[in-house]
Amino acid sequence: MVEEEAKSLPMELSEKGGVENNGFVQNEAFDDRETDTSSQDEIPKTCAVDVSPAAVAEPALQPYAGMPKEVLLKFSSQARYRVTREILFWLIIAAAVLLVSATIAIIALSPKCLDWWQDGPIYQVYPRSFKDSDMDGNGDLKGIQEKLDHISHLNIKTVWITSFYKSPLKDSGYGAEDFYDIDPMFGSMHDFEDLLASIHDRGLKVIMDFVPNHTSDKHQWFQLSRNRTGKYTDYYIWQDCMQAGAAISAPNNWVSVYGNSSWQYDDVRKQCYFHQFGKEQPDLNFRNLAVQQEMHDVIKFWLGKGVDGFNFVAVRFLLEATHLRDEPQVNKSQNPESITAYSELYHDYTTTQVGMHDIIRSFRQTMDQYSSEPGRYRFMGSDGDEDIEATMMYYGTTFVQEADFPFNFHLINLKNLSGNSVFEAVNVWMKNMPEGKWPNWAVGSPNAARISSRFGNKYVNVINMLLLTLPGTPITYYGEEIGMENIASENVTFPEKSPMQWNGKPNAGFTEGNSSWVPVNSDYQSVNAEVQMTQSNSTLNLFRELTLLRSSELPIHRGWMCSIWNDSDVFVYVRELDGLDSVFMMVLNFGQESTIDLKAIVPSLPSAAVIRLSTNFSNTGKAVDTKIIKTEIGEGLVLEYKTEKPVHTMEAFRENCFVAEKACYSSAFNLLYVNC
Repeated sequence: MVEEEAKSLPMELSEKGGVENNGFVQNEAFDDRETDTSSQDEIPKTCAVDVSPAAVAEPALQPYAGMPKEVLLKFSSQARYRVTREILFWLIIAAAVLLVSATIAIIALSPKCLDWWQDGPIYQVYPRSFKDSDMDGNGDLKGIQEKLDHISHLNIKTVWITSFYKSPLKDSGYGAEDFYDIDPMFGSMHDFEDLLASIHDRGLKVIMDFVPNHTSDKHQWFQLSRNRTGKYTDYYIWQDCMQAGAAISAPNNWVSVYGNSSWQYDDVRKQCYFHQFGKEQPDLNFRNLAVQQEMHDVIKFWLGKGVDGFNFVAVRFLLEATHLRDEPQVNKSQNPESITAYSELYHDYTTTQVGMHDIIRSFRQTMDQYSSEPGRYRFMGSDGDEDIEATMMYYGTTFVQEADFPFNFHLINLKNLSGNSVFEAVNVWMKNMPEGKWPNWAVGSPNAARISSRFGNKYVNVINMLLLTLPGTPITYYGEEIGMENIASENVTFPEKSPMQWNGKPNAGFTEGNSSWVPVNSDYQSVNAEVQMTQSNSTLNLFRELTLLRSSELPIHRGWMCSIWNDSDVFVYVRELDGLDSVFMMVLNFGQESTIDLKAIVPSLPSAAVIRLSTNFSNTGKAVDTKIIKTEIGEGLVLEYKTEKPVHTMEAFRENCFVAEKACYSSAFNLLYVNC
């Protein structure tokens, strides 16, 4: 039966019209059919299969990986793919616009980042007394390089090296014989370049002193000027005068800072030259534009070496009145012939003359030429003035910048130490400082007695705590971090410049030579850096903890400062930042043992606060009752507490609250912004 069906299938396909199948092979049953032998070579007839068109339509094509361009274009034009693509495109555009807008908003709302000269302490080094590397008894540049680890350990950001120009070393080297060279006592230019590279390798900065007002009388310019040689003839201030024996008939009554007439007769030129300081330090004539250009060239030379900034020294003396009138006497009844001291005259014609600030601004402009590279801003500091308002003029104006800050010596110049006197020294600077400017504080210098010698070693730690918790840039003089004292000897000319006390070895580790240029203090075996590194409660370790606290806590780094209490014994102030509920309160004792009720002064204070840091390390971490805050003589406390009512928002304290670089903290985004 099956065989019959198979035989009949080809016949049925033939009889029906259908699809040709030229490759069809007949069933073997057809082989038995009788056929004409003559037709065996003919091509078989085609077979047609009856199949509907729907049955033979191509299957629906779907997208697949690796499809060619023609197929891809076929699908991309379909609505469902086109709409999806357009939605994704506009979502990406919207996201990009949102991201750019958010970035612009963050930049616009973000406060100015603190620059390197604002970000950390400055460490002032008197190079002759820091470290001797060649056993000649004098500190030098290589010695500073040897001790950079000590400076880094203190979390210092900037090293300030006082004058090391080639000089006869009159007035501690502040009268240069050559502005372009290093005094051989301190090393060579190669030594300086090595030191500069080592400091920069540690991420630190370098500033140096620059004294443009005068030179040494050994300077080539002065030698050419006294001989009336070419353009140098008027590089200094010369006036006709008469000499009779040892006495001279000076052009006027002007007196040197060091006393006696500021005019000195020169045998070569047969005239008198003017000197505001020693007679070996003739004043340059800054009314001569060629002299001004010489100073700009010196600045460019050192900036080109890679120096990060300058302290411009004695700039208020740059110009003198051309009319040469006598300066007014302080005591009008005093015999004019008896005036020899600088303090006996009002210096109306020899300091801060019209045009002086223009010269300083021109120095600033030259330095700005080297400040365009990111991260290479060049710092400019300057001396101030005895008058606070005149000092503030060195900041410049809102539109015309001068110094980044004039150095603040109000704490150094304290005549007596008390909570009240410290408050006044801080308050007078902060109240007079122009808005938006940055303060600075110093408690020691090469020209002032050390803290221990001025006020006693029991106040060293609390004064360092004051220095490192006030707003602005703290400046410390080498040795103050270990509490060094002046040399107790009447035969020593520079008692505050005694060699740095590194360890208990002979000469305090300052030199391996037989002696030092001035004697080492006799207390060096107990007061030295090495031994204090091992003492948990040492002055050195407290100093380091304070610098760490300053760098890690935003309210101390750049927040508000509000004075809330001062009396004869204590000075109390807070550091706060908008947006942070954590507040730091400094309770510093500069007098006798004291107990105060801080909650009565600030009712919103919490009942307890934690001692974050104390001059007595054993108290750190303890809780104290804010109604009963006890401090011993010379004790300092950094208290920390949380509050929703910061002091700077309270009307009662608003007059004593200050902020330099205002910023607010957003806990939601963990960033600072300015529009509080």
